[in-house]
Amino acid sequence: MMIMAAAASNESPNKSTEDKTSARRQNEVNKKLKYISLAILVIQNASLILSIRYVRTLPGDHFYTTSAVVMAEVLKVLTCVVIILIEKRGNVKSFVSLLYDSLVVQYLDTLKLAVPSLIYTLQNNLQYVAISNLPAATFQVTYQLKILTTALFSVLMLRKSLSKIQWISLVLLFAGVAIVQVEQEGGKQKEAVTSVNQNYFKGLVSVIISCLSSGFAGVYFEKILKGSSASVWIRNIQLGIFGTLLGLLGMLWNDGAAIAEKGFLFGYTPMVWGVIFNQAFGGLLVAVVVKYADNILKGFATSFSIIVSTITSVYLFGFHVDLIFTLGAGLVIGAVYMYSLPKPNPNTSTSSTSTSSSSHSKGGDSELDAFLPNPKAPGKKKGI
Repeated sequence: MMIMAAAASNESPNKSTEDKTSARRQNEVNKKLKYISLAILVIQNASLILSIRYVRTLPGDHFYTTSAVVMAEVLKVLTCVVIILIEKRGNVKSFVSLLYDSLVVQYLDTLKLAVPSLIYTLQNNLQYVAISNLPAATFQVTYQLKILTTALFSVLMLRKSLSKIQWISLVLLFAGVAIVQVEQEGGKQKEAVTSVNQNYFKGLVSVIISCLSSGFAGVYFEKILKGSSASVWIRNIQLGIFGTLLGLLGMLWNDGAAIAEKGFLFGYTPMVWGVIFNQAFGGLLVAVVVKYADNILKGFATSFSIIVSTITSVYLFGFHVDLIFTLGAGLVIGAVYMYSLPKPNPNTSTSSTSTSSSSHSKGGDSELDAFLPNPKAPGKKKGI
């Protein structure tokens, strides 16, 4: 008996040491995943905007942006179909049964996504218009108004409450964007001389409407799908089906005659295909990695992407950065970070506040999904 007791006592410290080692390794893995997530979010966000700006300002024939939006939706649906088929281990019967149940049997649930899909399709088309007419850095800064519109719609539609710091950050965000616009307005005439077929006002209106539509769609998406158990892949298929149909209608309405004459793939180059793949797969990739990124990390990603876009624009497009633009962009970057901070809970003790803040930062928050072009799981917004 004494020998067994001694053996048990020896096993206990060993087990405790193993648990600590395992926990330490898991923390190291989680930390690496967070940094990888940060890098992916920054690269996807900045590269999409910069690449669209690049292909839309190249000399020669340009592709039809409406066809690019449709192609991205088709690729997104096909990718999600393949992923679900892999999850079902190639069981076609189970795969077809799942799609039939999700899309047909639960048709009311599917129809709910028609509205956000319409808005997202409009948003994607407006993004092309905005980036084609605005400097990439200016678009990136102005596009952060999505945070403001999403926050306001969340307060109005979901009755969410914002902390004082978040309200202050929204004021700073608006002030920063306004300063950038004043600076760009002053240099607009000079830019108009060197730019071909670019309309600053048209680009500005497009990005503002895009921000409004994105904010409403994200909150509406969260409101109608709370409590739903469908996977992110099913949701993207549902959105993609509507997005493809609505995108085709928009394409026929706007560019139907020209596409009938020159073809659907007119103007498609390897670089254009790169933009489409980035738009289609980038959002799905973000939807996967974003679960490893809390709100603070996503705030950092947005801030870094603004910096990356600005620096790259200087070398790639000859963008001029002056003191006023730096001030405005700095306010926006600071506001994004402030808004991403966990909201304190004064009604709980210090320990419970810490736990609440931690869970809040790890949970989905539609306001911070402003820089994600695609939808995510229920309660979160998609990036398209």
